[in-house]
Amino acid sequence: MNRINAAITAVGGYLPEDKLTNADLEKMVDTNDEWIMTRVGIKERRILKDPNKGASFLAIQAVKDLLGRSQIDPASIDGLILATNTQDYHFPTTASIVAHETGCVNAFTFDLISACPSFLYALETGANYIRSGRYQRLLIVATEKMSAAIDYTDRATCPLFGDGSGCVLLEPTTEELGVMDAHFRTDGSGRDHLICKAGGSARPASHETVDRREHYVYQEGAAVFKHAVRAMASSCRVVMERNNLRYEDINWVVPHQANQRIIDAVAREMEAPMERVMVNIQYCGNTSSATIPILLWERERDLKKGDNLILTSFGAGFTWGAIYLKWAYDPK
Repeated sequence: MNRINAAITAVGGYLPEDKLTNADLEKMVDTNDEWIMTRVGIKERRILKDPNKGASFLAIQAVKDLLGRSQIDPASIDGLILATNTQDYHFPTTASIVAHETGCVNAFTFDLISACPSFLYALETGANYIRSGRYQRLLIVATEKMSAAIDYTDRATCPLFGDGSGCVLLEPTTEELGVMDAHFRTDGSGRDHLICKAGGSARPASHETVDRREHYVYQEGAAVFKHAVRAMASSCRVVMERNNLRYEDINWVVPHQANQRIIDAVAREMEAPMERVMVNIQYCGNTSSATIPILLWERERDLKKGDNLILTSFGAGFTWGAIYLKWAYDPK
């Protein structure tokens, strides 16, 4: 019997229309375009301004984009796994909202949270559902309304993040294509370097936590930078060595868009020329778990069947990992 693998057969995405530029931020905090570009390489980021719309709204648009362009009946979707760190509510799950609003009436759903690598974790999880032979079509969605978690009085973090959503469709294949290998690791000692300090069961919301602005992203940038470069490069090397891949065999490196300097450093560690590294941080910012699927959506036209991709990400926890993906279709 031929081995079943899970292949990406369609992509979708959505970015809000409103932009927050560096010039806008200069009016809000003590910063400027040169400072932001030098340190993180971001010129603008997309923002979902409507306070009554959450991460589910972004995901719904991305899923509708995928279903519409691929002419797929939403009732044929067996499952929807949603990666996010900015879910609409503690409960119900954001995945259940997205499935309902997009007509995926026969899909099981759940949210998966593992900081910025959440999409990679969800992609490997979904691939294993497909490999089991029990499921034929799964949507893997990543969506983030990071603007709802950012303190726009904090000059260290407010230039970094944007909003957006990306998604992929997984289907079975017996060809040597799809999600070929994955490597994930965690180091819980990094917890205090990148954290939302309040709002969970360990520190519920109170007047004190609100007054201290503890419901926003807190990051110690230097510590995160050092660990991110080392961890992402290490995971990429592991999946490459396990699959006998040389650097010249990789068509595309698809890194998490956290910081242009991190992207550059990982590319150097992998000996990958920048023309083979996908980058959109300049105009999207860091959309956390959604950065990688947004890149795949934007660059779909550049991908060819059989291309070797290395996806890699790092985030709070610390959590990190890499996936070796063999692209399954030619440009549509």
